[in-house]
Parts: sequence; C-alpha cells; structure tokens
Amino acid sequence: MLTICHLYPDLLNLYGDRGNVIAFVRRCRWRNLPVRVQEVNIGEPLNFKEIDFLFLGGGSDREQTLLIKDLKKHSESLHEAIEEGLVLLAICGGYQMLGQYYRTHEGEEIPGLGLLDFYTEAGPKRLIGNVAVEISMENLVFKATGFENHSGQTFLGKIEPLGRVLAGYGNNGRDRKEGARYKNVFCSYLHGPLLPKNVSFTDLLINLALKRRGIETELLPLEDSFEERANQVMLDRLIKK
Repeated sequence: MLTICHLYPDLLNLYGDRGNVIAFVRRCRWRNLPVRVQEVNIGEPLNFKEIDFLFLGGGSDREQTLLIKDLKKHSESLHEAIEEGLVLLAICGGYQMLGQYYRTHEGEEIPGLGLLDFYTEAGPKRLIGNVAVEISMENLVFKATGFENHSGQTFLGKIEPLGRVLAGYGNNGRDRKEGARYKNVFCSYLHGPLLPKNVSFTDLLINLALKRRGIETELLPLEDSFEERANQVMLDRLIKK
C-alpha cells in the first residue's frame, strides 16, 4: 500500500494542482497497485514515515505566509524524511517554501523552511505562459510541458535544476533553468497540472516511491497514446523547428 499525502489541499491548489495527486493515484490503480490518499490541513498531525508520496501545490503569497508557520513545526522531521528518500513533488508556492526565503515586492523577507539551497525574490514582471522543459534523470530523458504563472523568481545555489527550459521562462527568465531537484524531491513552476500532462514523469515518481518501500518491480505498461499525442501537440507549438 502506497500512502499519498496532499498537504494543505484547501490552500495549495492553484491552476488544477490537485490533478497531480489524481494522476498519481489513477496510474497506480490502473496497475492494481493499492494506494490511499491523506489530506492534511493546518494544525493536523503529520507522520512523514507513513508517507510515500508528498505533494505540495501552489498558493498565493498570503497563503504561503500562513502555511510556513505551520510547516516549520514539521521541518526537522521533513528534513529527515527527505534525506531518507521521501518522494516529494512541490509546485510554485510549495516549491518556494522549501527554500531559504521569499523577498516580496515591498522588501519583506519571508523565511522558508531552509531545506533546499535556493531563494526567491518577487520580480518586476509576472512570468506567465506555456512552458516546455527537457528533463534528464534516472536514465530517462523526456520533454515536459506545463503552464507557469509566477511573480517570484527563483535562483538556485548548490542544487541541480529539474530541467532545461526549451520554451517559456522557468525559474527566473534568465538562466534557462526550471525547478530544482535534490534526492527524491522535485520542484517545479509547471502547473497545468504537471503529472497528467507528462506520464513518464508520473511513472518515474511511482517507481521511486515503490523502490523506497523496498518493492523492486517493473510497472505494467499503460495505453498512453492520447496523453503522448497531447504532449507532442504542445511541444510542436512551443518549440520552433
């Protein structure tokens, strides 16, 4: 049984981010892999040792300020779980909260959890639009598509990006880097949501969650021709030949 935790689903669910949880669950169940979903809100208990896939979606600056106070209570145990290989997907606001800080337009510095080496600053221009990224990991190279909408511009320290921007802005519109990756933590600005649009990435996360539980198995192939065609249509639109 894999346990999926959607953290703060009532506040972190911009632009259909919940679809990432649905996609993860569906692709497990289509293969008869048993899964259950926990939704955890502010003030509720969290046990990361019971969680196989943790999802943090996007939210506004105001919501991030509220949530960071609650999440800091769990930062030590979350750090331990990350080091131990917890599979975590964080999108936009959830991504920003894992870093060192977020500096607002007014110059206020909102501390992050400090778990990953990056920081975010409010930029002069909102970065909006469809985006394509080349991702290379675990002997797999694929092109992912999504939709970004963020005023925060993120700058990485000693940490790898999730991918290379082929079209769109990515982390900050300057260095062609998108997202961040540390161990089994994957951060991205791609809404859309990300996982239903990019089934290879979803299966990679499922495999990592199973492997962490000591289950070595080859995932049964699924009929993905519709998803792959939709992804290719977006890539053809975004990437100039």
